[in-house]
Order: sequence, then structure tokens, then C-alpha cells
Amino acid sequence: MKPTLLLAAALSLFSTLCAAQLPPGITPEMIASALPEEGAPRAEPGRYAVTAEAAFGTAGLKVFRPASLERFPRRDTLPVVVWGNGGCAIENARYAGFLQTVASHGFLVITTTDAGTAAAPDAALPPAPRRQATAADLAAGIDWALRENERAGSPLRGKVNTQQVAVMGQSCGGRLSLELGADPRVSTIGVFNMGLQPAQFDQLAKLHGPVLLINGHERDFMFGASKATFEAINTLPVFYGARHGAGHSATAYHAGGGEFANVAANWVRWQFKQDRKASHLFVGARCGLCTNADWDAAAKQLK
Repeated sequence: MKPTLLLAAALSLFSTLCAAQLPPGITPEMIASALPEEGAPRAEPGRYAVTAEAAFGTAGLKVFRPASLERFPRRDTLPVVVWGNGGCAIENARYAGFLQTVASHGFLVITTTDAGTAAAPDAALPPAPRRQATAADLAAGIDWALRENERAGSPLRGKVNTQQVAVMGQSCGGRLSLELGADPRVSTIGVFNMGLQPAQFDQLAKLHGPVLLINGHERDFMFGASKATFEAINTLPVFYGARHGAGHSATAYHAGGGEFANVAANWVRWQFKQDRKASHLFVGARCGLCTNADWDAAAKQLK
């Protein structure tokens, strides 16, 4: 995405970011800071072509999934990944490439979207304030996946691995993943460009699965909070990665979500599909991110 477009995207979200409890003095330019796309690693799609569609029977949710479901569940699994947008935005089409990349590796990816049922606005009335997504909105995505796996006539019936659910998110959406990580249905969380303040560390005691914490290093104003959150987790498997020069928006708006989409996809491939090649990005003597000069990485209790 061109810098001017990225800045415009950040400006559109800036007014909603208060719920992410950001430090004072954060500017739209700081939010928009990103890894230059030219020369950066590209997103690596999986084997499946992806279709995107409104969630059947439920307003406010959008689904990305393999277009053909013939391989599931006989020859592949279809775990669930629920995504929270940056700024806790209900709708942000700019994450579509990121979510398509994850889905292409054989995942049912669910995010929030505008219901699209509201009447045309009355010019005489002030515009209604935009509502932010909540953890309850993301939990509704899990509810929907479980229902569709049972619904007669659903193309997903009997194909969803409802025992494998990840919640991931960017910035404020990452905060929602930390909140929803207490849900017993959630197996792992991915937190991108977000971390907790020390007064909030008691929330970490409610988590119960492996945690992925990724940020944009020193250009990312959440760099310190992300690292501190990693250091505060001592009873769970956790991986921490900081990408040099990436900034707060990192690669979210690169084609296919870029390098951060690869990290997200490899994490859930490892956690849910026992993909040994994917695991090598995070563990082992030659751990991919650990030995990559563009990254600072650390881990606890990961095998």
C-alpha cells in the first residue's frame, strides 16, 4: 500500500483507538508506520484457493475459507481462526489479503464486518458514531463456526475442527485476542503489535494456551508493551518476535498480508496441523525467526 493510502487508513481508525489504551502522544503517522513493501518478503499462500462470503444466517461476520472442501476432514483438518481488526474496527477490508493467506493453508477464518442492513443515512441527522468490535463479537465467530459444523445443509457440516480454535488480532484487535484467550474453547492466541500495561498483567493468568506475540520493533509504539507482556508470561508456552523496521502497521497491508501473514499462518499450521516445517520458524536449533537478522526473537516453554 502506498504511504499516503496507509496514512489515510490510519487516520480513519485513529479516533477509535482509545479503547486500545494507547499511551498519550500517539499520532496517525506512528500508527501508519510500516515495513516498506518493496524488497520485503512476500506472503506465501497455501495449496487452497479461497472464497470469501458473508456468514450464513448471521449479520456482522465474514468468512474466508478454502473454496473446495473435498479434502476435509478426510485428508486435512479445518481449524478455526477468528480475527480482530486494528483499531477494533468492525470493518476493514484492507486485512482481506492477510486473512486469505491464512485461509489458503486450510483454515476457516472469521472476522467482523458491517452488517450492511442499515437504511440510507438521513442527511439532516448527524452520522452515528462507529461502534468498535468487542471480544463478544469475536466470540460470536466461534459460536457461528460451531453451529455451521452441525447445521443441515451447511457446506461446512462435519468439516470444521471445533476443538482447534485460534483468536488473533492486530493492535486493538490483538487486545481482544488477549481478552478472549480466557474462553475455554480457544486453544491459542496471536497478538500482533499490541501488549498489556503492568496494571493489566493479571489478565494473563486467565490464558490457557500457547501465545504468539509479534511486533514491529522500535518503530512500533507497542514494542515495549509487547515485550513486557512476553516477559510477564511464565506458565504458558509463548513466542515473541520483533521485526526490525516494521512499525505498528508492519506488513498488514502488504499484498497477501506479507511477512506477518506468513508468521500467523505458520503458527496455526504448527499448533493445529502438526506441520513440522512450519514449526521450524519458531523452534529448533535453526529456528527461522531466531536466526533471521531482521528479527529479535525469544521463547519460553515451547517444544
